[in-house]
This record gives sequence, C-alpha cells and structure tokens, in this order.
Amino acid sequence: MQVRQASAARPHAPNEDFVLSSPAVVVVLDGAGMAPGMESGCKHGVTWYVKHLGARFHAEATRQELPLADCLAAAIKSTADAHRDTCAIDDPLSPSATVAAARVRGDLFDWLVLGDCTVLMEKGGVVTAVTDDRLAQVALRARGALSATVPESEERKKAHQALVREERGLRNTPGGYWVAAADPIAARQALTGVERAGNVQRAALLTDGAARLVTTFHETDWQGLLDLLTRSSPGHAIREVRKAEQSDPTLSRWPRSKQHDDATIAYIHP
Repeated sequence: MQVRQASAARPHAPNEDFVLSSPAVVVVLDGAGMAPGMESGCKHGVTWYVKHLGARFHAEATRQELPLADCLAAAIKSTADAHRDTCAIDDPLSPSATVAAARVRGDLFDWLVLGDCTVLMEKGGVVTAVTDDRLAQVALRARGALSATVPESEERKKAHQALVREERGLRNTPGGYWVAAADPIAARQALTGVERAGNVQRAALLTDGAARLVTTFHETDWQGLLDLLTRSSPGHAIREVRKAEQSDPTLSRWPRSKQHDDATIAYIHP
C-alpha cells in the first residue's frame, strides 16, 4: 500500500503523536498529555512512550502471523518492561496512548482502533469511520465544568486537572475506557476488522486532533476529508485544522479542552 503522512505538534510543545509506516503496516498513536501543573510517575514522558510503543507495535505487526490486537498486546508489555524498574507504570497518571493501525497481508486489509483515534475506509464508494468513543462517555460533569471556564485562567487550570484525574481513574477499567498503557490486557478491548484489500479504495488513520476538522469544527464530512487528502495532502488537511483552531482562540464557538492539539494523518491509497 502507498502511504502519505504528516504529523504536527500543537504550538510551543513537543509532539505527543506518533506515526510510522512501511509498505505493509501503518501505525498511528496519540499520547495522552498531562494538564498543566500535573506530573506522572514516569521519568521518560509521553513522547518517549509513544515512540517506543509505536516502533514496537510496528515491528510486531510486520511479522504478519498474529492478529493486530495480539501484536499491540506484545508491544504494550515490551514498553512496560522497558521502564518498569524506573517508573511507576501502574500510576493512573502514567503515560498512555490511543492507537490506530492498518496492515496488508496478501489480499487482506487488517485494521485496529483502541481509543479515540479514527480509521476511515472507503469501500464501494461508501466511507466508514471507526472510532472508540468510550472516553467521551465518562467524566461528563467534569468535562462540562471545564467548558464553563475562561481559557488560560487559574479556574480552567484547576478544572482541567480535575478532569484528567477523573478520567485517568477510569482508564482501563470495566465501565470506563480503554487505551494502551502498561497492561497488555487493554489490547483485547480494541476494535478490529479484516477486509478484502481489493475492496478498500482509500483509507486513513487519524488522531483526534486531526479528526477535529470533522468532529469539532464541522468543516467537512468523512467523505470530504478523504477527498481533501486525495487531491491535496495530509499536511494540507492539518493546516486546515490549525486555521479553524486559530479562528476560535476563546474556545467559545467550538468548546474543547484546549485551543490546539497534536494532529496526525496517514493516508492510504492504491
């Protein structure tokens, strides 16, 4: 498969997204950042975590004999083992990531989603979007309290910290939401599927920061986003996200937890 990709950090911050592609495998990760003033029990940080997990997952998936969920489980365990002796990897505030992946095995197209990354697939001219929205279903009161605050205020900082603490307390628990962290059992909760490769005309993997163009800003729909990627590039699509973010600095037109987010897209085409 042919892949075009782009990844951009939010302004003045390290990129906590990750993308890695080869002719047979593409993986995209979105690291869970911390609210200002909060620290995790990991000395390495989110960027280290997503790079290590993403590279390990890609290597496992390239072997092709195992389902993607099993490959992700092995990568989670390997990453946890890499800093188990130096970091509090079971701390709810320790690094974690949402994941999307695609793989071609002969005439088969495998895909995986864990968390709120998105996989887009066009089959027979119809575009399907697959994402896991369980995170959006928890901590609703805390999320509403955050939206009611003024950007850059001390009140907002405290509300953001409260939201993160509540969300992380529900991470990888029944009735909560599931992401890649330190326990490989989370990979069992991934959404997965297998398509005939010849039936997939186009596909894309997106972090939620890139999906904002559709889900938050409503600048287009999924079909329109794939068309934009076809006639332009992932980098251009991310620039459109940045334009929308910059047009709403007070977060009033499009309520969200932060003005900018890391954004990553991998576009897969014939």
